[in-house]
Amino acid sequence: MRGDRIIDISVLLSPDTPVWPGDTPFSCLWTWEMAEGSSVNVSAITSSPHAGTHADTPLHVTSGGAASESLSLAAFQGPASVVDVTGIDGEIEIEQIDRATGHATIRRLLLKTGRSIAGGNFPESWPRLSVRCADELVRRGVLLVGMDSPSADDRESKTLDVHHALLDRGVCVLENLDLRNAAPGDYDLDALPMKVAGLDAAPVRAILS
Repeated sequence: MRGDRIIDISVLLSPDTPVWPGDTPFSCLWTWEMAEGSSVNVSAITSSPHAGTHADTPLHVTSGGAASESLSLAAFQGPASVVDVTGIDGEIEIEQIDRATGHATIRRLLLKTGRSIAGGNFPESWPRLSVRCADELVRRGVLLVGMDSPSADDRESKTLDVHHALLDRGVCVLENLDLRNAAPGDYDLDALPMKVAGLDAAPVRAILS
């Protein structure tokens, strides 16, 4: 806990927000506009649910998996630890997490990789958990793993082994956080996914306090 300070760790969603190459970017048009004589302004948006800060669902990596309305709200609210892994290239091992946290029990792990889209560019690569590390975190009872990078897996991965290691066993995944203003340490996380049905990911407004 850091007192009463609120740190917004959500990426601003706009037409300029970088998305995974080939994915649908955010866009906005106007159904009614007061400037055109309407009594109100009403907008309409088009976007991949993976644009900006979001929670992945099992459906993202498993056909027939649970969709966005099935996400556990409890996993997205409560004590969380920000761990700085900016000095790591490649896979993050459990020993590195333990050194950073003093082997504390972590229910919600937020990885500060420094490879975020929040700066306006889509990164070429980023640190990510090894499957062994993900397995050990699951064994220890982790509820959620979040990261400021675009994916829990490597950019070129086609098997998405880390996603499966977490999502297949009920661990929630947050991606595209903005942790630039969050120092390593312990916080309370509030990152509730939107209540939408049938999606493979849900947009999230995430804060630390």
